[in-house]
Amino acid sequence: MMLEGMLLLPLIGAAVCPLAGKKSGAARDLLLRLFTLAELALAGWLFYRVWNGEEIFLYFPSMLGLGLWFYVDFFRALYALLACFMWALACQLSKEYFAGHGKSMGRYACFTLITLCGVVGVFFSDDLYTTFVFFEIMSIASYPWVAHEETPGAMRAAQTYLGVSVACGMVTLMGMLLTWREIGSLTFDALRENGGNAKLILPACLMLVGYCAKAGMTPLHIWLPKAHPVAPAPASALLSGMLTKTGLFGLIVIGMNLLGDNAVFGHVMLGVGLFTMTLGAVLGVFSVNLKRTLACSSMSQIGYITVGLSCAMLLGPHGALAAAGAVGHMVNHSLLKLCLFLCAGVIYMKAHTLDLNDLRGYGRGKWLLHIVFLIGALGLAGVPGLNGYTSKTMIHEGLVELADEINGFSLYRFCEWVFLFAAGLTTAYMLKLYICLFWQKNPDAHRQAHYDEMTNQTDMSFRSALVLLLTALPLLLIGLLPNQILLPLTQRSAAFLNRPSLSHDVAFFSLSNLMGGGVSLVIGIAVYLLFVRTVLYRKEKGYLNRWPGWLDLEELFYRPVFTRFLPWLGTTIAAFLDYIPNCKLVTVWIPRGVTAVFSFIDHLPESGFFMKFLPGVCVTIGRVFDGLMDTVLLAIRSLFLTNRKDLQHAKAHNPITRLSFAIAEGLHKIGLVPAKLIHPRAPEDERYGTYLTNAISFGLLLTAAGIVVGMLYVFIRMGH
Repeated sequence: MMLEGMLLLPLIGAAVCPLAGKKSGAARDLLLRLFTLAELALAGWLFYRVWNGEEIFLYFPSMLGLGLWFYVDFFRALYALLACFMWALACQLSKEYFAGHGKSMGRYACFTLITLCGVVGVFFSDDLYTTFVFFEIMSIASYPWVAHEETPGAMRAAQTYLGVSVACGMVTLMGMLLTWREIGSLTFDALRENGGNAKLILPACLMLVGYCAKAGMTPLHIWLPKAHPVAPAPASALLSGMLTKTGLFGLIVIGMNLLGDNAVFGHVMLGVGLFTMTLGAVLGVFSVNLKRTLACSSMSQIGYITVGLSCAMLLGPHGALAAAGAVGHMVNHSLLKLCLFLCAGVIYMKAHTLDLNDLRGYGRGKWLLHIVFLIGALGLAGVPGLNGYTSKTMIHEGLVELADEINGFSLYRFCEWVFLFAAGLTTAYMLKLYICLFWQKNPDAHRQAHYDEMTNQTDMSFRSALVLLLTALPLLLIGLLPNQILLPLTQRSAAFLNRPSLSHDVAFFSLSNLMGGGVSLVIGIAVYLLFVRTVLYRKEKGYLNRWPGWLDLEELFYRPVFTRFLPWLGTTIAAFLDYIPNCKLVTVWIPRGVTAVFSFIDHLPESGFFMKFLPGVCVTIGRVFDGLMDTVLLAIRSLFLTNRKDLQHAKAHNPITRLSFAIAEGLHKIGLVPAKLIHPRAPEDERYGTYLTNAISFGLLLTAAGIVVGMLYVFIRMGH
């Protein structure tokens, strides 16, 4: 009953809290905190049972058609516990955060608890259908977080968030349907058993679209830098620290099981991870908004985790260290962003602004906020002795192992330097925030005096102070005792990643690892002094926003395509179809020509040259088009979706070869070519699928594309 309780308790709270709020706001806030604390207690007890070796199942075979399937192993119990811990602390701060400017608190409490149910359901799911159901619950329920303030900026960011969630969710659903068609099951065990199945490469890539979008990976990251700044700070902490991890959960389930041995996919994910990591860090350096900087940082840290997972894929059985680093950084990033976003929430509660130029000097004299923020900033920058350093070290060592495995291949050495440079940029933008908030003085003397007066008063309540201290404590403990705390968690989580467990301690504080961390810190300090302070800052003007306004992927590409080009294309096609009834070529001459051809055939003798020749021509044309279709499929699968060793199987299927065999088959019908010259194309050939599977696959692709375009068009037009 414990698992059922964890799924039902947030839903009960979602119904009770708004009703209680109609009578008393204090009662509503108290119930919100109590429900999240009760959920944390259940998660703690569940984690204790799993820690002691117990496995917990929960199946509803007939629910929602395909059934809901839940299973709790160590990794899932760990992340459910971490999610409940974050929800409990964020909700403890919510009352004070919304005290001065809160609105629609009943709605906020309701959807906060529904989102918690969705997150817990995702982490406990044991098949893709259950994951999808709770993933969509989570995505829709978290939309009111982004739109909470109901300002034009918040509504536009929420529109983007919902559009990306729905569109990418539909693509994921299409991949699930293709997977079900191929193997008849969506359970995680079935995915492991079918790892390496070439038929599942395309479905797996489609399923990953939704999860990569939720994780905030490039180029589907467009919602993340815009949603976090407008959402309430407690919600931003959960969006950044936990909802992005549900996307990584899907990446682990699909990538490590179905595509874990695919070298091409591993290299693609390595490139995506490095690019996401670097782009997020660059955006963070340029940002002049406190929460936007932290949001861009989340995007960058997701890149770190993706790099760790890709190294684990490419190293195969030797990827234990990289896999441990990926899991460790998932945990560390969740805790770091909880700490930093709640600090940002405390600042916003009093300053009512997130602009760095207005916030200069806010933290002077506020020792508790100063210490907690500094711990979070140093942890994110990877300073030894704090948690971020430990997981970044393991991922870095995984990259080094990968380079050594390929005999020091220069490409992987370049990847290592990109990793160190991005880590240096992390140091630069966190140093920028820290100095701005706690050391610089505000040029407006009245504003600085107002900030200084808060020091003499209580700049935060006892509850807020306690919450901040609780968020900082794990960062110190994990950083100081990594082999005693973090490493056992990653070792027990290895089975979920389909990789061996790390069998030895890691020399986190060895000279080589300290030097690796030191290189990043030196790069970060240099970037801060030589670029941030000289290019992005002027003493008289403050911090300058020098990021080009036009360089916005959403405004530059996504919105023009989905709001202008696709509607124009659809209108053009519709106008053409509407024109057809008035076109004499279509309505008169083509039907007359077809009628004449059939009339001619009808008057031919039943035996003779024409009756032998025409079927051969028809078969030849059909085989040519069929061969061209197979060639397209082979090209896609060979160039993008298979291991390089599979390319040799496609050499005999180039367009000229297939065209010649198609013509030969047609000529065979006439009797001019012997049967031995006809290409023996078996309908079950797995390299390009059967006639039926090809038709179904392309039909589903077109259907999904239509659904995605239609849904995006509806949502975007509603926004206007």
